[in-house]
Amino acid sequence: MVSVGFDNARYIKTQSEQIRKRIAAFGGKLYLEFGGKLFDDYHASRVLPGFAPDSKMQMLRRLKEDAEIVIVINAADIESNKIRGDLGITYDEDVLRLIDTFRELDLYVGSVVLTRYDGQAAANQFYNRLSELGIRCYRHYPIAGYPSDVAHIVSDEGLGKNDYIETTRSLVVVTAPGPGSGKMATCLSQLYHEHKRGVTAGYAKFETFPIWNLPLKHPVNIAYEAATADLNDVNMIDPFHLEAYDKTAVNYNRDVEIFPVLNAIFERIQGTSPYRSPTDMGVNMAGYCIVDDEICCRASKMEILRRYYTALVNRLRGKSDEQEVPKLELLMKQAGVDSSTFPAIDAALHRAEETGAPAGAMILPDGRLVTGKTSQTLGAASALLLNALKQLAGIDARLDLIDSGVLTPICDLKTRYLAHRNPRLHTDEVLLALTISALSNPAAKQAQEQLPALRGSEAHFTVILSEEDEKLLKRLGVRVTCEPTYETQRLYHK
Repeated sequence: MVSVGFDNARYIKTQSEQIRKRIAAFGGKLYLEFGGKLFDDYHASRVLPGFAPDSKMQMLRRLKEDAEIVIVINAADIESNKIRGDLGITYDEDVLRLIDTFRELDLYVGSVVLTRYDGQAAANQFYNRLSELGIRCYRHYPIAGYPSDVAHIVSDEGLGKNDYIETTRSLVVVTAPGPGSGKMATCLSQLYHEHKRGVTAGYAKFETFPIWNLPLKHPVNIAYEAATADLNDVNMIDPFHLEAYDKTAVNYNRDVEIFPVLNAIFERIQGTSPYRSPTDMGVNMAGYCIVDDEICCRASKMEILRRYYTALVNRLRGKSDEQEVPKLELLMKQAGVDSSTFPAIDAALHRAEETGAPAGAMILPDGRLVTGKTSQTLGAASALLLNALKQLAGIDARLDLIDSGVLTPICDLKTRYLAHRNPRLHTDEVLLALTISALSNPAAKQAQEQLPALRGSEAHFTVILSEEDEKLLKRLGVRVTCEPTYETQRLYHK
């Protein structure tokens, strides 16, 4: 059973209360910028065990009568077909996915905003597509001198040039498919337009990490730096908060650097700024909901290690910035993380050395360790998956769950008819074979019924897994790391 270090119910309750207080403080209208993932925050659920990936959505559903959602997308990202890495879909397609998801949860989506719009052909097509679907769409334009030229920004030629977004509710949640979409600029634009219309409105930021009331070098905050190593974000003490309140608070470099400019924009729009520090802008109660610091520290150290191995693999694939791995190595030292943090690493390497073939090892949610090796019919991931199911079901490790009469024809089908060079079964194929075997083999059925019990397991492999294997293990809730080594010496790997 996965240990819990975070009280999710308390988080939803206190976060909702704080947002309501912020709405009231601004006279009944709040533009709330949502950073990070809105309803699939798996990073938070990994480093704060007990945090539900959809916590933010649960919180918003408590406020749904007062809330409407504005989705922001950078027109340049539409033009370049930018891909959301975790889902493999373009940002514009993700906007449609987000709208569907919000609607399924009975949350009102008011509109979509195309930011940094400059007549891009693909952005025009998307605008027209949204309009035909009955979705209100607005355009915001590049502003010369943004964000430093405050006088120009806060003028009719700056923010005033943007379309005014018609909103009807007291809480306007501004979210986006990914970073760099222009959420903050959209909020500032609305403050400018609302002020010109005589409407009192405020701005706040909902961003879970870094957690402001944890120490700077707390593993949870270091894990956030590890997660954003490719963006070169750096956690730091908020100097404005320290000066204003004589209290230490943690923020990150971009918010600290932009705060003087934001403050000046607030003052120019509204006459005074409501905030004395970037930490003041945030609505973040996560630190108050940690109920077992040791569990969260341990989970965060695993996340740092996981990010490190991911960066090593990405570097081999040519997808990683050259500074990412050295930065992660430094963060590992700060958090006291090395391969001994995860016993499955040594176990997988030992099994590979022992058998002379690729291998894997898995730590089950209850702490038991299982290994698996490559054979003539099974890849390392498939063998490890079956061994883990046997362990969970209490089945003798020497017992074959899938009869050779099922395995052999599938392997033959792959090579003879489907032109595969490798006859070994991937994890999805082995699960289909296990399902067939379960029709006549009680042990196979017993093993199959243990699939939900894999969720929360951690696995390490001595070679880079195929895309199929990695995706399936992820869907089963198994977190995977790999050595930065390919199984073959071929140059093209798919």
